[in-house]
Amino acid sequence: MMNTGKVWLVGAGPYDEGLMTLKGADVLKKADVVVYDSLVGTGILQMMPEHAKKIDVGKKAGNHKVVQEEINRILLEEAKKGGRIVRLKGGDPFLFGRGGEELELLQENGIPFEVVPGVTSAIAVAAYAGIPVTHRDFTSSLHIITAHKKKGSSEPVDFRSLAALGDATLVFLMGIGELENICSGLMEAGMPPETPAAVLEKGTSPRQRRVVADLLTLPEKARLAAAGTPGIIIVGKVCSLAEKFHWAEDRILGGARVIITRPKAKNSELAERLCELGAEVIKLPAIQTAPVDFGDAWEMAEKRIGDYDWIVFTSDAAVDSFFSHLSRIRQDIRTLGGIRFAAIGNATRKAVESHGVLVEYMPESYNGKALGEGLSGLVQKGRRVLAFAPKGTRSDAVSVLEEKGIPCDIIEAYETLYVKGEGIEPEPDDLVVFTSASTVRGFAMAMEGRDIAGMKAVCIGEQTGREAEAHGMEIAVSKEATIDSLVDKVIEVNLQGFRE
Repeated sequence: MMNTGKVWLVGAGPYDEGLMTLKGADVLKKADVVVYDSLVGTGILQMMPEHAKKIDVGKKAGNHKVVQEEINRILLEEAKKGGRIVRLKGGDPFLFGRGGEELELLQENGIPFEVVPGVTSAIAVAAYAGIPVTHRDFTSSLHIITAHKKKGSSEPVDFRSLAALGDATLVFLMGIGELENICSGLMEAGMPPETPAAVLEKGTSPRQRRVVADLLTLPEKARLAAAGTPGIIIVGKVCSLAEKFHWAEDRILGGARVIITRPKAKNSELAERLCELGAEVIKLPAIQTAPVDFGDAWEMAEKRIGDYDWIVFTSDAAVDSFFSHLSRIRQDIRTLGGIRFAAIGNATRKAVESHGVLVEYMPESYNGKALGEGLSGLVQKGRRVLAFAPKGTRSDAVSVLEEKGIPCDIIEAYETLYVKGEGIEPEPDDLVVFTSASTVRGFAMAMEGRDIAGMKAVCIGEQTGREAEAHGMEIAVSKEATIDSLVDKVIEVNLQGFRE
């Protein structure tokens, strides 16, 4: 028996990655092949495993990249090769998503499959615009209609039956190009011209917009607003509630798209904070850190262990590398005797103390110069400092200490590797957040071939800001080198813009 693969038909929701179901996300992260649409949100696309084969079959109004029959064939051919195949579709795959057509060929060829429903744009996009599709005081029924007919079909929309529904809510999917015909068709069928109606564009994304009017004036108002696709049309009294119930764009970072460049393992807190405030967060790790074998450097340090007064960590990556080394060689931290520990900032302090070791010095300003200045007055006369720092980077803390006559030994604890960005196209209004000069350099490399001059950058410190300026970016620098201060600066520039 041939060892075939299995296909999961997964609904990704309308755009916002937070609307992806838990089951859908779990299936996606295990995929060997992902066949995806253009309506899938950027954040969801970033959930695709790095090792997975990615096939873009996105279809847009008037510009079909891959015809439906070819998509069906791709799913069959990939499944025959074996593995886990995910067909990732915007919205719900069985609500005008042609999911049934894609399963027919699989079923005929004995390919096993599962369906993971998704949140439909007919309800979610309306909710993000402040329109409840049902409300006891306005309507008790909801009708979802496709304005996009099967190729070759001349069957018209039955406007007379829709108009006869009275106070029902009508949601037209894939109908922006037919807006004028829909509005005129409903009025000709007897629906009052003053019936509230709305066009909702790019729903649940940071670029979402709504145009609310009535049947008579909606086409002209949508034309003046240059409303485009993807979008949905809603007709019914509930549309009048949008002005009262709108909320998505009212969040403090509503409408903002923020690119964060921290290493993948360290960007969750920042991403969560920004998402809670309404931003769409694009995770583009520009760097990753890899531990460096201490080799002879640690053996040399051990020989003079009694000379050290302080161990200094310039980042949490250095902390991780240090304790991993001790664990690997099975050395007890107690063998370091009375050496005290210093950390450059709060994240580094937390990393040290997670191992049950207290940090006895951390500067008020989280930077290398402040660390060196403050520690210089605490080192006992005649004693040395052992610093763990990144490979190939001169530590500001060590420079200050040595200038003051304090001998220092440095162990290169980790190296910074630059990550090639894939599939991310910066947009004009994006904010890019940098937490180190190396993330700026990594971002510039990831964006190779694209012009990043003039992009807006929020930086965690002056050194990081200088690096971003050197690449022609417009910068704003957080007051402190903390996540809280960084988020505050993102909020400030989102509300007030970049000021001199």
